Amino acid sequence: MPSYEWKGRDRNGTAQTGVLIGDTKDAVIAALRRQQIVVSTVKEKGKEIALPKFGGGISSKDIAVFTRQFSVMIDAGLPLVQCLDILGQQQDNKAFQKVILQVRQDVEGGSSLAEAMRKHPQAFDDLYVNMVAAGEAGGILDTILQRLATYIEKSVKLKGQVRSAMVYPISVVTIAIVVVYVILWKVIPVFATLFEGLGGQLPFLTRIVVNMSNFIGRFWWLIFIVVGGSIFALRQYYRTDAGRYQIDKIMLRIPAVGMLLRKIAVARFCRTLGTLLSSGVAILEALDITARTAGNAVIEEALLKVRKEVEEGKTIADPLTRSEQFPPMVCQMIGVGEQTGAMDTMLSKIADFYEDEVDSAVEGMMALMEPVIIAFLGVVIGVIVVAMYLPMFSLISQIG
Repeated sequence: MPSYEWKGRDRNGTAQTGVLIGDTKDAVIAALRRQQIVVSTVKEKGKEIALPKFGGGISSKDIAVFTRQFSVMIDAGLPLVQCLDILGQQQDNKAFQKVILQVRQDVEGGSSLAEAMRKHPQAFDDLYVNMVAAGEAGGILDTILQRLATYIEKSVKLKGQVRSAMVYPISVVTIAIVVVYVILWKVIPVFATLFEGLGGQLPFLTRIVVNMSNFIGRFWWLIFIVVGGSIFALRQYYRTDAGRYQIDKIMLRIPAVGMLLRKIAVARFCRTLGTLLSSGVAILEALDITARTAGNAVIEEALLKVRKEVEEGKTIADPLTRSEQFPPMVCQMIGVGEQTGAMDTMLSKIADFYEDEVDSAVEGMMALMEPVIIAFLGVVIGVIVVAMYLPMFSLISQIG
């Protein structure tokens, strides 16, 4: 019987790891859940190293389209198995098609929809499964699926805004680095050879640029190794709990960027928690799921502490305020929502507001980045050009 290494968190939010023997990965996950362990990863010992997969992934857009179509079919009165069969057969993504048809098979065999979906965490996360379970229990599966579809669509839109905001500066900076690298590697040596023929002492700025060119020409392989190794080491460090926490903490403190990331985290928290509560998911389970989908280790830690205090009988607003990770306005509005019993509605309004704030922040960053990047590139290219022409100016003055 194989052994599985697992990582997760207990009911208090404390990180836990261990090894468990089980027939299958699903059996191990089920056993851990009975122990009230929220599982993050489970790997069979001896099979930790796997070849990278290219393509075949299941995107959030695939899930959103499936959920929207599923809700329409359920609302129209079609049987559950027939809905899954139709959606599976018309699915273009082969990986997702396999998942849907497996879910259909399990439902046809007597499993509930939530239980069948829980076996495929690569497609249906805890948030999705718990909402479906609440919908089945309350007989409002079509309504829950509509809320899920709306939630996923808004989440996809939010990710798209952030991704599109980063495409322009990353593309421009990457192209600039390549251009400057080529200039230093191929163009500057031509000038350096010319200057050697002229003789005399080169200006200080010119010597710096020529030395940089010589270094790149001789040790270009070392530069690639250092850059590649640094990126790899940073990624590996980020995969650890301590590394992820430290990097996320630093990101939140970066001017402008940190503010944008915090607004994104607030919007995601409010949208997720509001959707779960309005769907009938218990508050403790909702907070646990919301923490794990926060997208930032600092925010996740704060929410797990909030969950612990709520479990002890306290309100959400007070520990949320003490965490100092959420704007006072958000905490106050959540407090009002708790007092009036309209928590889900209040969270939805906060999410709408902060999603609009993210739009404005992204536009503001784009407007700020463009002139900054252009000015920076102009300075870099200008320094190189001036460095190459300084010896010529000196020579012309001597001839004159």
